[in-house]
Amino acid sequence: MSEKDIFLESYLSCHVCSETLKDPVTLICKHSFCLNCLQQFWEQAKNTNCPICKRKSSKGDPRVNFALKELADSFEVRRKSGLSETEKREKKLTVVCRKHEEEPKLFCVDEQRAVCSVCDFPHQQSHKVVPVEEAVSVLKKHLKSDFKSLQDKRNKYKQVVKTYNEVIQHSKKQLLSTERQIRAEFNKLHQFLKEEEESRLAALREEEEQKGRTISREMKMIKEQISSLSDSISAVEEELQKHSVPFLRSYKDTQSRARAQSSVSDPQLVSGALIDVAKHLGNLSFRVWEKMKEKVHFSPVILDPNTANCCLYLSHDLTSVRHGDTWQQLPDNPERNTKYANILGSEGFRSGKHSWDVEVGDHPTWNVGLSKESVDKKGELFVSPKYGTWCLLHKNGKYIDGVGQTVTVKKSLQRIRVQLDYDRGEVSFYDPEDMTHIYTYRDTFTEKLFPHFSIGNAGNAKTSDIKICQTEI
Repeated sequence: MSEKDIFLESYLSCHVCSETLKDPVTLICKHSFCLNCLQQFWEQAKNTNCPICKRKSSKGDPRVNFALKELADSFEVRRKSGLSETEKREKKLTVVCRKHEEEPKLFCVDEQRAVCSVCDFPHQQSHKVVPVEEAVSVLKKHLKSDFKSLQDKRNKYKQVVKTYNEVIQHSKKQLLSTERQIRAEFNKLHQFLKEEEESRLAALREEEEQKGRTISREMKMIKEQISSLSDSISAVEEELQKHSVPFLRSYKDTQSRARAQSSVSDPQLVSGALIDVAKHLGNLSFRVWEKMKEKVHFSPVILDPNTANCCLYLSHDLTSVRHGDTWQQLPDNPERNTKYANILGSEGFRSGKHSWDVEVGDHPTWNVGLSKESVDKKGELFVSPKYGTWCLLHKNGKYIDGVGQTVTVKKSLQRIRVQLDYDRGEVSFYDPEDMTHIYTYRDTFTEKLFPHFSIGNAGNAKTSDIKICQTEI
């Protein structure tokens, strides 16, 4: 583009849309704009100022500058025509030899370009040259392969987007379900505390009523004694008013009565008449908490639902699991076991000693133990330390260790105790009923280990869930 064309393009461009002016209007400040662009700008700005210099325009309905419009339309037609000729010329140069005006029939593999059979003859001696048709066939094959790779890559991205959408929807369900269960648990605690509060308030009122009755009984007796004393006092006063002979005849009876009542012991306040506040308030929170412990259980291991295979169903408290007959619609998040019916504990261990009991009941197929954090959750996985699992397997009525050897037991196991000594590199299994040793792995652990559970489909057999045994706090 010549300098003249560059100048014209700058002069004939709208300062709002940066395109060649359409139906141009010129404001009193000499700045020009497309009519439609200016009107939209004024509507958004809610004023009639120039978009460039901000000078207010007195023209609420500006007129099209037809001279400028003709010049702009002419320039746009010429610009498009010139661009079209350039594109044609460039296209021609790419497919036609500059000198011989013919399409090249050969392709230089070394330089990856089409060559003329006359001008580029030296290439036929020192470079690998093949017919264009052959080159096109090979290059299209390569491009198709790249095309397939791009499609595969795009499909993978689409699958990730799909999974994220599933994660979002599942997270919403998790939110509602978890919120509902949290409220239910706290409602139980609230109900317990409410009942405990009412019970203790009732005991307080009962004590107040009981002691009130005792005090009333004592006061009634005292009032009766006061009445009797008052009668005796009145009798003595009356006796003292008598003359000599009448007094002598009756004073002995009055004196005897008075002395008898005077010899009665003085009244005493009953001990414990006040409410035993210390009994009701002393260590109140602690005593309520101790009583609450009888209703609250603790599980040494909590199952992580985000790792559960789609066929596994968990209890609300996340301590037991069963194999369902139908698959759940769950997102394929990285933590989820997708190939096997496995689930992991929610917390892992990097040191120390840990143990928990698993009630396996009469399930025909299961394995329990530990697996490392990086265990493959999507592909092949075998019950073996080689694959990052240290488990005891039960299958076809046999108990099997991680190398496929049968483990001898005295009786069918209903419970399994798993013990981990991370620092010593030991995973042991016991019968918790009599602590009979079953099997021990000895290895070197280098990463976090998670409790591992797997349960097979029991078919039509009626079996209970596999669950972690809870204890009272």
